[in-house]
Amino acid sequence: MEFEYKKEGHIAVFSINRPEARNAFNTKMLKALTDAMVDFRDDGELRVGIITGAGEKAFCGGTDAKERLPLLREHRGSPDATPANMMRGLEIWKPLIAAVNGVALGMGVEIMLSCDIRIASENARFGLLEVTLGLIPGQGGTQRLPRMIPWCKAAEMVLTGKIIDSHEAIQMGLINEVVSPDQLMPRAKEWAETICQAAPLAVKAAKEAMIRGCNMDLNDGLRLESTLVSYLVGSDDFAEGIKAFAEKRKPVYKGK
Repeated sequence: MEFEYKKEGHIAVFSINRPEARNAFNTKMLKALTDAMVDFRDDGELRVGIITGAGEKAFCGGTDAKERLPLLREHRGSPDATPANMMRGLEIWKPLIAAVNGVALGMGVEIMLSCDIRIASENARFGLLEVTLGLIPGQGGTQRLPRMIPWCKAAEMVLTGKIIDSHEAIQMGLINEVVSPDQLMPRAKEWAETICQAAPLAVKAAKEAMIRGCNMDLNDGLRLESTLVSYLVGSDDFAEGIKAFAEKRKPVYKGK
């Protein structure tokens, strides 16, 4: 299978499995990604997702140029060219972790930018090469990257197609951590397990507040925050958290 989706307790693992093509995405894989993300979003037992690539050479080498680029030209301006996905059009409030092994180019970077926590192996490389092909990043690269790192660094990557290594990426705040290739997935799962220990409704609300708040002025963002707090204090999870704190034990959250 070119795209795999597995459930491990409260953790979902999404694997881009096309190593012979540097895990480049074709249209079939994009639909599989969307279908998996919708299931992840709607499954009450799942709390955190990890997305990675098969093998050690590539996280995702971008889009399948032979299939996707002619399709984009044929259907230009039409949503038929690219279905709604985690990068555009599909809201996922559950946390997503990118475990970046090897190269992440084009769409590979855009998938990573759609994740909340980003861990990279020492051999990871990152680049948005679209301008060298007569395009611009079309799945959020021009919008998310300047919001996450200094403008001049984002411009350097977007306008020149420059490829950076994992050490430069962590220096500019693009990723959280750099680990050896053999520690990439174990470390990603450690991050996921840590998040799973928190109240799932609170984690989802916190992510929603952060993402939606970035597109609001401060006063509107504070109102959104207050609304979400009011919702959470009426939840069973909040009652359990307070009770567990008083009893000096670990809470047992159920996402209700």
